Amino acid sequence: MRDGKIVAAVTGMDHGHINGMTEGIGEAGAVIKWAYDPDTEKTKTFLDHFQKFQVKEAKNLEQILEDPEVDLVLSACIPSQRADLGIRVMEAGKDYFVDKAPFTTLEQLERIRKAIDKTRRKYMVYYSERLHSEAGVYAGKLVKDGVIGDVVQVMGMGPHRLNPETRPDWFFHKETYGGILCDIGSHQIEQFLYYSGCENARVVNSQVGNYCHSQYPEMEDFGEVSLVGENGASNYFRVDWLTPDGLSTWGDGRTFILGTKGYIELRKYVDVARDQTKDHVYWVDEKGEHREDVSGKVGYPFFQELLHDCIDRTETAMTQEHALKAGELCVIAQISAQKIK
Repeated sequence: MRDGKIVAAVTGMDHGHINGMTEGIGEAGAVIKWAYDPDTEKTKTFLDHFQKFQVKEAKNLEQILEDPEVDLVLSACIPSQRADLGIRVMEAGKDYFVDKAPFTTLEQLERIRKAIDKTRRKYMVYYSERLHSEAGVYAGKLVKDGVIGDVVQVMGMGPHRLNPETRPDWFFHKETYGGILCDIGSHQIEQFLYYSGCENARVVNSQVGNYCHSQYPEMEDFGEVSLVGENGASNYFRVDWLTPDGLSTWGDGRTFILGTKGYIELRKYVDVARDQTKDHVYWVDEKGEHREDVSGKVGYPFFQELLHDCIDRTETAMTQEHALKAGELCVIAQISAQKIK
């Protein structure tokens, strides 16, 4: 802590999500003290990008872990390495904020849970497609206010553009990235649990395929999953790496939330052939049809809530069980997936 503010450090810059994580935490008021990556070029690029936060380069990871002033460590390292790093961070007495997917195996999850119980530190996860989406935040408010009644079903579509020439080698090996359902599927399952109010769910069906990228035999460019929550709400989602070059953004992410009294559609990143801006929310309720463009109007409350949770040892931003359950269900879906192509 410094002058009542959380002091954070960044390590592991293998995924670009580290920029969104840092931006969110920094804008929420944290002091970003250190940055370190074994690849010095990544560290240099990071420091140049975040000059406004006056981040200093750490000599190594140990300097971060041994610094008593550091409260929170951010990382977007290789997915298969996230659990080991997080356990090490928590054993050093610091909270951990990691990119999705938070782990890639159930064995890692078991060790994470034991470390949390032992250290009483936080293992929080950056599920950016809800937490860093104003449309996603706004939909949560509509659901909480009962605008569409009780949630019956959540459907998600999470297409992404591959740009293989920009991807590191680990991205194409299943052991390191975890598989498509473990990776980008984690966004979808987290949203289902959140919007439906479920604490748990079971995987009914999961399938994966590689339709267009045979040059990467361990890659999956398509996946789909069906789940049922413990409260009876259902979920279907599709994820893929098949975004065509003609789309103006990296992916046409959509979420559909059906309730007993209405429904919501989120067009998060583009309104195709109409508006290239993001955060379009459509809903129908008992009063009529509605449309709201919420970009710049809602903000991202998760980050400030997380900082307060780190200080007060509360769970306002996200419960620990929710963060881990979304990851657990992704791994279960990945393990049980039928390969269809």
